[in-house]
Amino acid sequence: MTLNETTVAPDAITKYQAAHDSQDVVTALAQFTVDACVIDDGKAYEGVAGVETFLRKAGSEYTYTRTLISAEEKAPDCWRIVNHLAGNFPGGHVDLSYEFQLTNGLIARLVIAP
Repeated sequence: MTLNETTVAPDAITKYQAAHDSQDVVTALAQFTVDACVIDDGKAYEGVAGVETFLRKAGSEYTYTRTLISAEEKAPDCWRIVNHLAGNFPGGHVDLSYEFQLTNGLIARLVIAP
């Protein structure tokens, strides 16, 4: 299923992305389980402290905009979101895939890759 008027990503995903865009670390962190794992750029960030480090670090040195391209539920509680980022980072634009695994409505695992 691709993004359309009836496809809506779960609250934890939409709240995480909005909070991350506005650099609201507290709200973004609240969308993750206590034992969550984020994998970004080949590096794993585990648990509350690791995810908080990721949230404070990821993209903080750049200014960019994010545009949702698609949202697909691949399996129960497993979502693939594709965003287009444009900004002052090397290359200037990229489409990133965000693979979310949810547990009890919160993000348990997030893998970000081109």
